[in-house]
Amino acid sequence: MSSAPSAGDWRIFRGDGVRRPVTMPPAPPWRRFRPPAGQDWRESTPLPYLISHLHADVVNAALHLRRPLLVTGPAGTGKSSLARAIAHELALVPLLRWSVNSRSSVQEALYQYDAIGRLRETTLSRDRGEPEPSIGSFIRLGALGTALVPGSAPRVLLVDEMDKGDVDLPNDLLTVFEEGVFEIPELVRLPEESSRIDVLTADGGASVTVERGRVQCAEFPVVIITSNGERDFPPAFLRRCVRLALPVPDEEQLRAIVSAHLGEGALDEVDDLLHAFLRRRAPGELATDQLLNAVFLRACGVDLDAEGLLDAVLHQLTGAV
Repeated sequence: MSSAPSAGDWRIFRGDGVRRPVTMPPAPPWRRFRPPAGQDWRESTPLPYLISHLHADVVNAALHLRRPLLVTGPAGTGKSSLARAIAHELALVPLLRWSVNSRSSVQEALYQYDAIGRLRETTLSRDRGEPEPSIGSFIRLGALGTALVPGSAPRVLLVDEMDKGDVDLPNDLLTVFEEGVFEIPELVRLPEESSRIDVLTADGGASVTVERGRVQCAEFPVVIITSNGERDFPPAFLRRCVRLALPVPDEEQLRAIVSAHLGEGALDEVDDLLHAFLRRRAPGELATDQLLNAVFLRACGVDLDAEGLLDAVLHQLTGAV
């Protein structure tokens, strides 16, 4: 089988129980997880991001004010992708990401301390007559903590889906966002001769030196906070943010997005899919990437007119499944 399916052979799986070795077709550009051969992932170009001048000006206001940018809008409007676009365009890669859920806390976003692991390794070292491992080997800064480490340039931090966090989470962030500093109590208590400790960061195996257990940013990081609008935030939190509401793209913008991601040729036979998408779309019920999925399948020769297939691709995002 060829690497890309044609109109007659796009069905890789046939459900007949017959084994057929296949070569998987190319994935959509937005579902590829490795950079091109010989290219560092941090230097690779992200997918195109289209933004109006008006919305770009709001981003610039947040950058000048050194304030977090709170980005709201329905699913699929490009909230998370905006952070990647900013990090790439300002050459502030790699992007740091904190994905918020109902159990998330500011403390874990700042740092984690593996006390049990330290006790175990210290005991083993003593039994072998070896020096005890440094406490820094058991402390790892989280995405927020790493973003606050002073450096030659600020970091870009994506705080994704803040509205999924605990109701107190925005208030817990106020001091950190206002002062750009936090302490690691486990290091603050160390004697003066151990005032400089190397700890791990969220950047893989990288490490930084922390003095007297205190991390103070030199430049406030570029913080992009996304929200799907599922919950309101307290006024004190909103006052410290610059707000950007991304709208649902119209037909002209959708055509531009399809062209940017899949090339001009993808627009040749997209009218019926686009009209079906617009007809079915309601706020929060369809996302732009679902249209991209449909156009990509059409380009690969998939018969989207087959019964139920278009419904599966353009399924609603709300309601019971």
